[in-house]
Amino acid sequence: WLQTACSQTRIVKFAIQSNHAMNVLVTGSTGFIGAALCRALVEQGHQVRAFHRASSNLRLLEDLPVEHLVGDLTQPDTLAPALAGMEVVFHAAAMLGGKHDEPGRMYAVTVEGTRALLSEARRAGVRRVVHTSSVAALGVPPLPARNAAPLLMDETHTWNFRPDYWPYGYSKYLAEMEVQRAVSEGLDVVTVNPAMVVGAGDIYRKSSSLVVRVAQRRLPMLTEGGLNIVHIEDVVAGHLAALHRGQTGQRYILGGHNLSHQAYLQQIAAVVGAPAPTLVLPAGLLRRLALPIRLMSPFLDLPFSPVTFRKAGYYFYVDTRKSRTALGLPPPRPVSEAIRSAYDWFVQTGVLEAPR
Repeated sequence: WLQTACSQTRIVKFAIQSNHAMNVLVTGSTGFIGAALCRALVEQGHQVRAFHRASSNLRLLEDLPVEHLVGDLTQPDTLAPALAGMEVVFHAAAMLGGKHDEPGRMYAVTVEGTRALLSEARRAGVRRVVHTSSVAALGVPPLPARNAAPLLMDETHTWNFRPDYWPYGYSKYLAEMEVQRAVSEGLDVVTVNPAMVVGAGDIYRKSSSLVVRVAQRRLPMLTEGGLNIVHIEDVVAGHLAALHRGQTGQRYILGGHNLSHQAYLQQIAAVVGAPAPTLVLPAGLLRRLALPIRLMSPFLDLPFSPVTFRKAGYYFYVDTRKSRTALGLPPPRPVSEAIRSAYDWFVQTGVLEAPR
């Protein structure tokens, strides 16, 4: 089905003068990426409507002159008022994975919510939607052979993992299927796939952030594997570039630097002034223990979600050449800069004690 939808994709660039102020809706506006997008859009002179739930934490939007519209992706009757008069939508809302992933709730918010939003956007005459997906929607890379370099995933990689092993990733993949369906029906949508985003404003991961865990000396061990780290400001720049230069129906990875878990934790330790964990647990053992760990998780203070143990030993390294070439993105900021930005924000907001 995906190949059929992609074959119908219109290759279009969103042509608009840079000095034209637009009416822009941002879903997930109170979250890490959504709030940063709101700030950047306001700074560029756009009229921003922030869509969020009544219970959302508004701290990241406190000083921004945005229009607040309360609603919920799972309540379709709230979408039409949110989209009325909007030229552009940044769809950054989704349900994050956590210690107690709820596949049913995740599907309702991330998949059905995306479907409802895109359908209403087409009816409202929205000119372009930028859909915030994730590299999690790409699935998992092959486990590297001994002493072999990890293989890089790119935009052609597709879902290849058991859904119950990674509900969050699977929900993001299914949301992308809804995007392709909407594109085949005539809606102009571009997808961006951020890697692991680090920087100031990670409001919903304060206790689970690796920066916080290392600073508080609450990360006793690590395992083999790796990930791609990208600065929040590079992610925002990638969204804005996708708006103006992305092609309809295409996906673009927004990544920074590929690092092993050990290298990343060492960089965090250097910034926060705490020791990096040195105990390395075998990845194969962790994957075998994933089920009992999940059953025991309500009674454990785990540094990661139980589903993370299923992914132990994988190197989630990505190739960002397509986005850098097509979107004209500059070289990514250093990982240490992203860590420092996150650490300073956690100190400023009282999550971490100020260094003595």
